[in-house]
Amino acid sequence: MNYNNKPTWILAAITTTILSATTLVGCSDHADNQTQITNKVVINPDPFPSTYEPIPSKTTLITNVTIFDGIGGMSTDSQILLADGKILGLGKQINLPENVTIIDGAGKFVTPGIIDTHSHLGVYPSPDTRSHADGNEMTSPVTAQVWAEHSVWPQDPGFQRALAGGVTSLQILPGSANLFGGRSVVLKNLPDRTVQDMKFPEAPYGIKMACGENPKRVYGRKGGPSTRMANVAGYRKAWIGAAEYKAKWEQYEADVNAGKDAKAPKRDLNNETLKGVLDGDIIVHMHCYRADEMVVMMDVMKEFNYQIGSFHHAVEGYKIADKLAENNVCASMWADWWGFKLEAYDGIRENIPMVHAAGACAVVHSDSDIGIQRLNQEAAKAWSDGRRIGIDISKADAWQWLTSNPAKSLGIFDQTGSLEVGKNADVVLWSADPFSTYAQAEKVFIDGGLAYDRNAPDTWPVSDFELGQIGEGDHK
Repeated sequence: MNYNNKPTWILAAITTTILSATTLVGCSDHADNQTQITNKVVINPDPFPSTYEPIPSKTTLITNVTIFDGIGGMSTDSQILLADGKILGLGKQINLPENVTIIDGAGKFVTPGIIDTHSHLGVYPSPDTRSHADGNEMTSPVTAQVWAEHSVWPQDPGFQRALAGGVTSLQILPGSANLFGGRSVVLKNLPDRTVQDMKFPEAPYGIKMACGENPKRVYGRKGGPSTRMANVAGYRKAWIGAAEYKAKWEQYEADVNAGKDAKAPKRDLNNETLKGVLDGDIIVHMHCYRADEMVVMMDVMKEFNYQIGSFHHAVEGYKIADKLAENNVCASMWADWWGFKLEAYDGIRENIPMVHAAGACAVVHSDSDIGIQRLNQEAAKAWSDGRRIGIDISKADAWQWLTSNPAKSLGIFDQTGSLEVGKNADVVLWSADPFSTYAQAEKVFIDGGLAYDRNAPDTWPVSDFELGQIGEGDHK
């Protein structure tokens, strides 16, 4: 799976208009050639662009630390240099610029910032009330036209709490009631901003899909699907429609480019999203528990020639870890959630390390406003469960579950997810070994800016919603 290259439509979006643009199809300096003008409909693929700006940063050197680089490497008594929003240097020998702020990290650890692939912060925010529940458009099995970012409430206090747990980026997903639940959005975890100011620049959109019990339970008495076989028929019907829509627009483009007087197809927001998947621009993130259903969904993937970025939850991923590796599909999993419904019954605590050991892309996710605050401990549980059955994975390798593998599944690994020179300085300084239950995220840097400092509570971001509700000293 390679989502590292920027889709060409991101660059094209700068020059396109939302509905149409007048384009010159043919022109010549010769007087006998007549200039032909065609009104060409050009759909803007990014009508809600990121307006993200990093917070101010200082050139910072963190010394005397143990570093997990997020791609399997570990170094002791090392250092890392952050400058101009990027990682400028790593290792024992670094040429220092002038005016550098030095942090002595003796006895501490540095990692890439945690990336949560599965969060509902903002769409199912705190306080958890029905009036705030905006994560599931449960009106049709196929709602690919809705976008999670249009439901995100940026005042959700959960963003601040996730930041205190070392989370620097997160994907906000619609819920799992529908076959196609809508678009997801990847955010930089800088609270106290609008959603567009949090959007991760150039991160591909995702689409949430769901298989299994949820869609058939929700729609069984609403006209269907009411069975798993109807679920699959519903996916296939939608993809057939999307393929036809894609073909119409491709024919229109070809006709316009050939100088023909072509009429644009009628826009359809649902199929625009599905077409984006078929074009390779939008990444599929699929709620799926059972091994047999994941295999079926990979068959559907091959039938319609798209790529699943990640199966989410995947409690039976261990049964088909070899197939996940063969098909280049990540599995975003819990450390130990299982048994809360029948399709989750066959989960095992060794799931994540077994998927990793098979060479597949294993990810630790939260799906919880509580779990997102301590994802390092979730990874530690999975790592220790693997060791107990003889799967010997180093802590440095296991840290990939929280950073580089999530970044790969979200299409942002070229920018973040590992500590490498030139990448975004999304960095966490931990008070102790991050696999320890006693470790705390002491300082969190996003693009080199100090976004959270545990030792300076007066600087902690506080949601507007909580202003006036926190008593003196309650946040310490």
